[in-house]
Amino acid sequence: MAVEQARIHPSAIVDPKATVGAGVEVGPFCVVGPGVVLGEGVRLVSHVVVAGRTSIGPRTAIFPFASIGHIPQDLKYKGEPSRLEIGADNVMREHVTMNPGTAGGGMVTKVGDRCLFMVGVHVAHDCVVGNGVIMANNATLAGHVVVQDFAVLGGLTAIHQFVRIGHHAMIGGMSGVEKDVIPYGTVMGDRAHLSGLNLVGLKRRGFERSDIHDLRAAYRLLFAHEGTMEERLADVRRMFGHSRPVMDVVDFIASDSSRAICQPRDGAVE
Repeated sequence: MAVEQARIHPSAIVDPKATVGAGVEVGPFCVVGPGVVLGEGVRLVSHVVVAGRTSIGPRTAIFPFASIGHIPQDLKYKGEPSRLEIGADNVMREHVTMNPGTAGGGMVTKVGDRCLFMVGVHVAHDCVVGNGVIMANNATLAGHVVVQDFAVLGGLTAIHQFVRIGHHAMIGGMSGVEKDVIPYGTVMGDRAHLSGLNLVGLKRRGFERSDIHDLRAAYRLLFAHEGTMEERLADVRRMFGHSRPVMDVVDFIASDSSRAICQPRDGAVE
């Protein structure tokens, strides 16, 4: 079986030391640096720059004027050989920027598979982005942010450094998020507050009615006025230990973090 050759436009500059997989398409006026690895079927539409120690997984498509793998926007960065690792089947639209890691954050920025990054999205140094994540136009991640699987970030959102966004969470457009967002949660506003559960997303992802029911009941208990958070976590563990989605939320809240948990405004609970 013949291996499909890479197609490189005559106006593109691809360093001979770059690794270019089968079926790669490098469009007009793209620049690919010496440490770059382009997986099978990667498509750089045009005017894309990929630099540094950057690997891009199979079938990822990157649109014009994206800047992928240039040095971090961090004054502490001193030229250390950090990396940017991007998974398979991602779409990065126009003007997306992504930076590699730093010595202060594990030396690597990671992006999973099947994500959509719309126009002007920024993924900063040392971030970890999971699978199936959607970031709408001009959503931005500061350094060291973790975004778990299937989270959705609305347009013009800004996520503070070291914040964690739980899986299946929904961040409303134009939100400023400076605290951790629980899995399945919805937040909005500046500064963002927890406004409930991402019920629409849960239904679209095919969650069982029983799981959604348990999540709603556990949410009310976790963010009630009575007792401490530790006491409420213990109650929820005891009552909903059978529910994996609920335990995802409990484990997320109980795990170590440099940020507080985003709470409902004025203690309001849906």
